[in-house]
Amino acid sequence: MILLGACAGWSLITAAAHDGRPEGMLLAVLAVAAGYAAGRVSGALLPVAAPCAGAVAGLALALALPGLSPGPWYTAPLGHAGATAALLALATGAACCAAWATGVPALRFGLRALACAVVAAGAVLGSAAGCAASAAVLLCSLAAGAARGRGAWLAGPAVAAGLVAAAIWALAAHALPAGLTGALDDRFTAHRVGLWRDALGVAGRHSGLGVGPGRFGELSTAAPRTLLSDGRPHSAPLQQAAEQGLVGVLLLVAVFCWVLYALWRSPRSTPVALTAGAALTVLAALASVSNALSFTAVTAGAALLAGWATARPWAGVGAAPGR
Repeated sequence: MILLGACAGWSLITAAAHDGRPEGMLLAVLAVAAGYAAGRVSGALLPVAAPCAGAVAGLALALALPGLSPGPWYTAPLGHAGATAALLALATGAACCAAWATGVPALRFGLRALACAVVAAGAVLGSAAGCAASAAVLLCSLAAGAARGRGAWLAGPAVAAGLVAAAIWALAAHALPAGLTGALDDRFTAHRVGLWRDALGVAGRHSGLGVGPGRFGELSTAAPRTLLSDGRPHSAPLQQAAEQGLVGVLLLVAVFCWVLYALWRSPRSTPVALTAGAALTVLAALASVSNALSFTAVTAGAALLAGWATARPWAGVGAAPGR
């Protein structure tokens, strides 16, 4: 709660300094706080049913995502693909957490079948990123059954997410080798890479307080070039750097690290904690290259999953922290 309060407070400070619009950040903080609280309560009372229902809801939202996007229903605004992939990854993580939480073999098989259905839904929707992200979460969850400790298993994915963010930052700064830059340019549109480079340039000129929440679109030269632009750089770390300075980036990283620490200390079984960690790490990687965290359904879903994976079962059943 201290970290979330600091995120809200810093957004208000930077908004006051540059006449910014902190409502989006405040809404995200509220969604995370409410989602985490709801996850802790429902996870304690219904450790299997709650994440199962969440997986079904996440899949339904992914299928209905055009209705949640910031543009008209018949358009596909930039960032839509990232939000779809994020919801599919979170739904897979919730289904796998529910599977590990139950001791009934038939129910566990059914919940894993639900996770496989989410992976297939990504292919049906034409979301290659969503299919790959949910498949990665499913495979990590299956491998978590053989884990004996949590530290290395949580640190590895965290390093991977950090490398993704660092690679995007280096691409924006023209700091990658030519061959790697060409490979990444083939994966992302020139407009998206231009947004990242604009964001890094803005961050370099305003590294202290940033330009204020919601003001990147006013200063970016790449954002106004498309009718569907929403004025965001479509990378959470770069958006924080441009709009809220280095302190905003550090707060974002601190929240992610705290979630991993909470999973490491969680009273739930190790497979549940590691599955949630894998799903949230995939989300962190997606947030580095897309606008996924701009969707309230994604931020609230991530907080719900973290709450389910760290809830103390009402009956006191669960593995000791770190085991």
